[in-house]
Amino acid sequence: MKNYKLLLIALLFLGISPKTSENTKEDKPNILLLLVDDLKPTLGAYGDKVALSPNIDRLADMGMTFKNAYCNQAVCMASRYNLMLGSRSTSTGIYSFGTEFRDLYPDAVTLPQYFMQAGYHVESMGKVFHIGHGNTNDDASWSIPHHKEKVIEYLLPESTKGQLTREEAFFQNSRMFIEDLPKNKELPRGAAWESPNVLDEAYADGRIATHAIDRLRKLRKNPDQPFFMAVGFARPHLPFCVPKKYWDLYDPKELPMPVNEEQPIGAPQCALKRRGEITQFFPVPEQELGIYDKDLKRKLIHGYYASMSYMDAQLGRVMDELERLGLDENTIIVLWGDHGWHLGDHGVWTKHTNFEQATRIPIIYVAPGVTTPGSVTEQLTETVDIYTTLADLAGLGKPNGPQPIDGMSLVPVLKNGNERLKDHAYHSFIRGGYLGEAIRTLQYRMVRWTHTRDASKEVLYELYDYQNDPHETKNWASEKQEIVLELERQLNGHPKARMKPGR
Repeated sequence: MKNYKLLLIALLFLGISPKTSENTKEDKPNILLLLVDDLKPTLGAYGDKVALSPNIDRLADMGMTFKNAYCNQAVCMASRYNLMLGSRSTSTGIYSFGTEFRDLYPDAVTLPQYFMQAGYHVESMGKVFHIGHGNTNDDASWSIPHHKEKVIEYLLPESTKGQLTREEAFFQNSRMFIEDLPKNKELPRGAAWESPNVLDEAYADGRIATHAIDRLRKLRKNPDQPFFMAVGFARPHLPFCVPKKYWDLYDPKELPMPVNEEQPIGAPQCALKRRGEITQFFPVPEQELGIYDKDLKRKLIHGYYASMSYMDAQLGRVMDELERLGLDENTIIVLWGDHGWHLGDHGVWTKHTNFEQATRIPIIYVAPGVTTPGSVTEQLTETVDIYTTLADLAGLGKPNGPQPIDGMSLVPVLKNGNERLKDHAYHSFIRGGYLGEAIRTLQYRMVRWTHTRDASKEVLYELYDYQNDPHETKNWASEKQEIVLELERQLNGHPKARMKPGR
């Protein structure tokens, strides 16, 4: 580095302006990818007046907020594959748990691998790939072993009664190690929340922040080695187990309650959801299909907000250290929520639908010298765009697989929030034997449901008008057929969806 600086001085003295070598550290910004589980845009930066998210709001003040960002599938495992592969589920055929992407694309180049091939040190901690439900980490994606932490974690004995709970078994892949493990429904349920008076590091996200801080300090000692660090936070994923002080931030009576708890009029049965993941936790009714009582709804909403604020505080610790070390000046930061989350709208909780609350996510970019601090864009974007955008920002060129690369670079938008590169987002979900493919424009969402096994079954449609019906009270497909046809033409412009992995 010293010799390079002497050469630069000499060249400048002679009036020569050299081009910086593509191999120098100066050309390679660091990457800090912040992944948050089940994070919907219940954030101050997105206009939520109740949410206490000062650190994510600070991140928004530093860069560009995408107001219209969507996941490609509203489930943890597939959404994280969408991010890491740059591939939609409809391109890979990977929709559900238990399928490893390397079985289908053994030579796939993941997002971190792409940076590793360009000379980066890449590492991860917390929930990055989905580990659990039969899925594991991808060791080939990292320069050093992944630092794993818990997603399901309890501190109070009464939360588990000393037994392995259903969700713990899922996330620990217990069935791989315990031969005679009972079926999931035969295991006890864990608590949906707890609020002990403990330090932040008593739970996983606090420990992840501490580990990230330690790693940043070590990486700072080698300034000539650019790094790509993926930091995955678990909250606000269920269970809502966070220190009491974060529950105390909110007055339960001031929390927003569901506006519309009814299913959309005229929606096909395959689009609708009841129960699901939420019933894995007590005291949520396990069999009841109706709308929960007011106290339970308020407690669950309280838990979600408290968990979000706890996560936000841990994310803030990492940001503080990045700035203290002076790394922020040459580090691109991306905040990404893997999918949204229903908080009682349509009588639904958690994710696993094609509705707005399950698919809309926060995405914030901070790219020094590129993004304008505090800028906002209405440009539609999807999870798969992050791979290509980061590669472009770092000057690495467009990735080309061998897996399908579905995203586009949004660098022109990062430079000018009024730039428009795409007029819709595309996402999907499988429910009730049907594949629902969705086109989301600024005003509409059209969903086409095609049966995955029986081609003779009727193709079903949904259409929601967010300008005139923001709470999805009615399926307008039969009354606005010309809009459905227009959006279906856009859908047909995408490659035909794969119904099964690799086919």
